Amino acid sequence: MPYTDEIQAKARELLSRGQTACVIGYEAGPRGRVRPAFIYSPDDAGRLVWNRGCTHNLTTYLCQKLRPHGHNGSKPGRVAIVVKPCDSRAINVLLAENQFSRDQVYIIGVTCDGIVEGAGFKSITEGPLQKRCQQCSEHVPVIYDVLIGQPAPSGKTSGEDKDLARLEAMSPVERAEFWLSQFDRCIRCYACRQACPMCNCPTCLYERDDSLWVGAGIRVDEKRTFHLGRAYHLAGRCVGCDECERVCPMQIPIGLLNRKLAKEMQTMFGFRAGVAPVPSPITTILNGEGS
Repeated sequence: MPYTDEIQAKARELLSRGQTACVIGYEAGPRGRVRPAFIYSPDDAGRLVWNRGCTHNLTTYLCQKLRPHGHNGSKPGRVAIVVKPCDSRAINVLLAENQFSRDQVYIIGVTCDGIVEGAGFKSITEGPLQKRCQQCSEHVPVIYDVLIGQPAPSGKTSGEDKDLARLEAMSPVERAEFWLSQFDRCIRCYACRQACPMCNCPTCLYERDDSLWVGAGIRVDEKRTFHLGRAYHLAGRCVGCDECERVCPMQIPIGLLNRKLAKEMQTMFGFRAGVAPVPSPITTILNGEGS
């Protein structure tokens, strides 16, 4: 796609001028599949690509890259990152939670017309779009330092979320049976957590074998606690990138659970995560700011 040359040029400029220490973007792997890339030298900027296979939410790596390192806690260099519209909302959430400061990140925003189904697993750049993209009408990142691509008018979407509508039409007993059957298939691989930019705790509560709340086993009650607990931790924070569901080897509809809570947040508070760098209403209430 034509954006590739512009992304490479911007990365080369930032690195050669010393404006950033690293550029996080996308590259084609040995088998042609698009994967995350970490560019530290201007000479390597030619590795960067942009196409409809760029599915990964790269903001997952920001907290780690910007965390103070070394024995003296030295401050890391500024990081540039390539973001799609949904990814950019994740940056706003992280900024609202003081995970890093705005001046630590140079945001290369890219207009997006959707990512193809199977991206990240196959070397494809054309075909049917992912379900999240079919329902998305946002083509421009909500935050950026430079925008690559021309803003396009909002395109048609598939409208109603049919999976969510089916879930809401179930009785409470049917919903409980549905989710228990899904959670029972979980193998506790934590792929969903690893792919999520909001799961950035240094030590995950649900992986500690001495946790007072849940063990690290694979009984259905432990798996249920993990998934429901993680979903509540993401309420008012999830931006709907659906990377958690994409990477799940058991194809558990994790994104559906997140969309349900996102809808409740919209209904109760008129709030969508990451539209602006403001904290979730739930976080505000728990901190006592809403009293």
